[in-house]
Amino acid sequence: MVAGGMPSDSVILARPRSRRAAPFWARASWVVAAAITAPVLAVLVTAAVPAGEVWRHIWATTLPEMLGNSAALVVLVALMAGSAGAVTAWLVSTCAFRGRAVLEVALLLPLAMPAYVCGYAYVWLLEISGPVQSTLRDVTGLRFGQYWFPEIRSLPGAALMLAMVLYPYVYLLCRGAFLQQSVCLVEASRTLGHGLARTFFHVALPLARPALAAGIALVLMETLADFGTVQHFAVRTFTTGIYEAWFGLGDRGAAAQLATALIGCVMLLLLAERATRGDRRFHPTTTRQPPLQPVQLRGWREGLAVFACAAPIVLGFVIPAGALVWLMVTVGDPLSPSRFLPFATNSLLLAGVTAVLATLVAAMLAWAARLHPSPVQRAANSVAGLGYAVPGSVIAVGTLVPFGLFDNALDGWMRANLGLSTGLLLSGTMVALVFAYLVRFLGVGLGAVEAGLARIRPSLSDAARVLGRRPGQAALEVELPLARGALVTAAILVFVDTMKELPATLIVRPFDFDTLAVRVHSLAADERLAEASTAALLIVAVGLVPLALLTRGMRSTARAAEPEVRAAVGR
Repeated sequence: MVAGGMPSDSVILARPRSRRAAPFWARASWVVAAAITAPVLAVLVTAAVPAGEVWRHIWATTLPEMLGNSAALVVLVALMAGSAGAVTAWLVSTCAFRGRAVLEVALLLPLAMPAYVCGYAYVWLLEISGPVQSTLRDVTGLRFGQYWFPEIRSLPGAALMLAMVLYPYVYLLCRGAFLQQSVCLVEASRTLGHGLARTFFHVALPLARPALAAGIALVLMETLADFGTVQHFAVRTFTTGIYEAWFGLGDRGAAAQLATALIGCVMLLLLAERATRGDRRFHPTTTRQPPLQPVQLRGWREGLAVFACAAPIVLGFVIPAGALVWLMVTVGDPLSPSRFLPFATNSLLLAGVTAVLATLVAAMLAWAARLHPSPVQRAANSVAGLGYAVPGSVIAVGTLVPFGLFDNALDGWMRANLGLSTGLLLSGTMVALVFAYLVRFLGVGLGAVEAGLARIRPSLSDAARVLGRRPGQAALEVELPLARGALVTAAILVFVDTMKELPATLIVRPFDFDTLAVRVHSLAADERLAEASTAALLIVAVGLVPLALLTRGMRSTARAAEPEVRAAVGR
């Protein structure tokens, strides 16, 4: 016994609160967070310059079209991706039907398919000279113009492509929410005579609103950041406008002002998602509840459930992947393996370096917040992770602005004092490209690492401290081995996202330096879709790697799976 009558085995080791200045590693993490946010700040500063002729021309001609197309795209993608993700998550969580075990995992497959790759495949299938319309004319004997066929290269077509590959974000979060909902409420609804559909709309969906809103917010941020799909489908949005203003019109200020407008749209989405969530809590009041018993479906209801779950998989992965395989086998990339290999090498090198750096930086920030949990540290981590919510084109513009100023200032000083020209040391180099990737995807790695550390009991580190270990030693010897899985997950997710990134690569890449994504975009822009199939399939194959990790998280218990799911989507 100890003082106060408390048993000795119930003594809790409290972490000492120190009022000393933040340690060196905490201050270093603040510097890193400030460097990561520099591109966004550079865009805002550059946008503050007086508007020029290019901006006035954009304001009077194409800006209304950009606003209208972006708003329409956001609405359509939100409706389609939200519906597909929520309905399929409800079916696999609460119903039992044939093929359910396979479908609940296969519903993740479209996550490995980049939206622009999916769009390229569908354009080849459904365009005038594609196999679908050619077969239709051969069967019916009609000529082009004598029949109606939907135009795939349109705003609704682009929205469909984006929704088919982005709905897994909503599916993952909603499935975790449905599995954690109170069984008592669902059973009470069914006892009162409500069917599955009415229970879904009146009980389950309102309770899962935070997860649904968070998933849709992720989908819409990816939609606003997309470049390859909307450009190929001839839909003018902010991302295409930024690219045209920078490279087509050569006006850095106009590009920055468009980027600032896009940042404003993203911030509005984030604020809307936060306002929707509010201060409400949607968790059960007790943990003592039996697991939800799936309802056995039979007859036409079973067939409808199978169709509802299989349709997104077929549309978002099977059809485009099958088209790419056919094109690769019949045509493929005309380059010899020796000339094609550099594209894959460049992609793997950039993705590997970025994954390692992002994981190291994320680990430093996450452990700094864990060992020194001050409001400043938490704010620094939140700011450093905002890059995931900013489109790649915006980050590319923000990266080139400070790097260009540094190169010009250094070159001017060297010319004035030494008579030498240094040229471009950072702009247009792999250093600038890796930095842009790091800013863009650090939030993905930070979310995974923080989720992994949250599952480690603080008492383990406290025990190491009592045994004489310093905070850094306790982190390396105790917490690092336990968080190894989270670090690997963070590295893989950053690696895959970097492989798929297109707008930042197009703007920042060095001269005559191409990746698989750039190779796919270049060939598709020249309408050489069949030749782009080889590089596109390689990107998709690499994107399948993290699905094994997500599958493992989905097969665990509902309460243990949610952190894995949130980390996988970079929340």
